[in-house]
Amino acid sequence: MFNYLRKRFTSHIRERSRRRARLVSKDGRCNIEFGNVEQSRFVFLIDIWTTILDLRWRYKMTIFISAFLGSWFLFGLLWYVVAYIHKDLPEFNPSTNHTPCVENINGLTSAFLFSLETQVTIGYGFRCVTEQCATAIFLLIFQSILGVIINSFMCGAILAKISRSKNRAKTITFSKNAVISKRGGKLCLLIRVANLRKSLLIGSHIYGKLLKTTITPEGETIILDQVNIEFIVDAGNENLFFISPLTIYHVIDKNSPFFHMAAETLLQQDFELVVFLDGTVEATSATCQVRTSYIPEEVLWGYRFAPIVSKTKEGKYRVDFQNFSKTVAVETPHCAFCLYNEKEAKAKEKKGFDNPGFVLSEVTETSDTKM
Repeated sequence: MFNYLRKRFTSHIRERSRRRARLVSKDGRCNIEFGNVEQSRFVFLIDIWTTILDLRWRYKMTIFISAFLGSWFLFGLLWYVVAYIHKDLPEFNPSTNHTPCVENINGLTSAFLFSLETQVTIGYGFRCVTEQCATAIFLLIFQSILGVIINSFMCGAILAKISRSKNRAKTITFSKNAVISKRGGKLCLLIRVANLRKSLLIGSHIYGKLLKTTITPEGETIILDQVNIEFIVDAGNENLFFISPLTIYHVIDKNSPFFHMAAETLLQQDFELVVFLDGTVEATSATCQVRTSYIPEEVLWGYRFAPIVSKTKEGKYRVDFQNFSKTVAVETPHCAFCLYNEKEAKAKEKKGFDNPGFVLSEVTETSDTKM
């Protein structure tokens, strides 16, 4: 009993570790880590726009708040210095006819408030710059220009983050499993994909990559070797009318990397099938890419997808997403090699067999009858 439980636990741990070892998660995120990068991180600051867009929301909002608070406080200090040098502060006991650089700045707090009012163009009217100091006028112009730049950059970054086509990709979903069954008399690997919005993706294109470890004839081991997988859609691979769920399929022929796999050996294989969908968002004309992956445990041999499109009494077409990833067992050859051998055998039966030992000889008839 103890040995049985230990084997079950070991197999469970092995299965879980194998499931985690995937390059692309089901939601399309890439599981890869870069180490010992010799190039300086200063290059990421050069492309500051892309760096800001790629940040998570919590870091982006931290930078957003810090940029405004930091600029307000920095210019507040500068306004306080201007008032201190010009002796406008109350501790200098200015005379009644003294004209300050900035009206009603009595300390660091009032200088901070004036900096905030200047940069966000509130203009309460209580504090204002006079024509007494050229330094104060220059500082006012400089802060106004810098404030416009900060507003444009940070607001543009947030708007670009919100409107990224990556969010549109979340409304494209793939089936949980891929299936292998016969389609049109051929053994095919099938995947279902659906658009959850009524707006279309323009110029959509679907393709796949099979990631596996291969050993070259020279003895070199290539990890994550990429093999192209061609997917076919009955409606055509280009410019898909992606208004309803589509079933894409890959024909397992002699040129397919799945040709030498069988139903019994599928779970023993070590590969990851990554599927890509590229398209242009109809509303924004921005390109987006949706991706997902399938490991051997997620490929079901001998199944097909259940139908999900039906027609209502009102004449409308209804898509039942409850059956989107539902599969139905069907009779399927246990390997592609067997299917093609079966087809060749049937073709030979129809044509018949030639007997190479059979020789046709002509016989001449002679008449021995005498009249």
